[in-house]
Amino acid sequence: MSLATERSGRGRRLALTHGFTQNSQCWGPVAGLLAEHHEVVRIDAPGHGRSGHDDADLWASADLLGEAGGQAIYVGYSMGGRMSLHLALSTPELVDGLILIGATPGIEDRLDRDTRLRADAVLAKRLLTDGLDSFLDRWLTNPLFASLPPDSAAKNARLTNRPEGLAASLHHRGTGSQESLWSRLPDLTMPVLIIVGRTDHKFLAIGEQMVTAMSGTDAELVSIPGTHAVHLERPDRVATIIAERAASW
Repeated sequence: MSLATERSGRGRRLALTHGFTQNSQCWGPVAGLLAEHHEVVRIDAPGHGRSGHDDADLWASADLLGEAGGQAIYVGYSMGGRMSLHLALSTPELVDGLILIGATPGIEDRLDRDTRLRADAVLAKRLLTDGLDSFLDRWLTNPLFASLPPDSAAKNARLTNRPEGLAASLHHRGTGSQESLWSRLPDLTMPVLIIVGRTDHKFLAIGEQMVTAMSGTDAELVSIPGTHAVHLERPDRVATIIAERAASW
């Protein structure tokens, strides 16, 4: 069974993949704005929404993502960005362009990665013990998301996910379980755009380092006012940036 998708609009295809605890319904106004001039394919990541494949690692998730999205410009937020990056490295012929929002190529230091892996395991256990509603209440108070208004945070849409699927996602697709892809960034052959909120200092620094690592590639970073989920905070601006790059690619 392939990943679940929602399709809208006509034109050049954009494949959108969401972040952890979200699903295809959590893109807010961005998806509708892009669908005015593009075919937009919103994809439920493994373990999220209506998709199964709970135990798929990031490379297997990339294969599933490519099957669901086909040849397209891939737009990925956070976990979805990491999945899209894996696809761009494993099957570059499907990726006409890569747009990453608040995403990372992974943790280089092995000890730091092991620490994150243990933290992800604790989160997964808490999710199953406390239940999804309570877990989301805490998750959305994280400084990365605390500035989101309730409509943009889309808690009700997140509540349609399965706790078991999300827990599996932490184990198999969390940053702790991801191998570092920093050394492979120069292998990317398609144009890359990184969008980041200006006050998301951690991911702004990561984005700048990624562009430097991709010096031989058409890579660009755009920072705009906002924090980690900048596409939900500034949907008009982010949709315009994506549409402009899609037109030039």
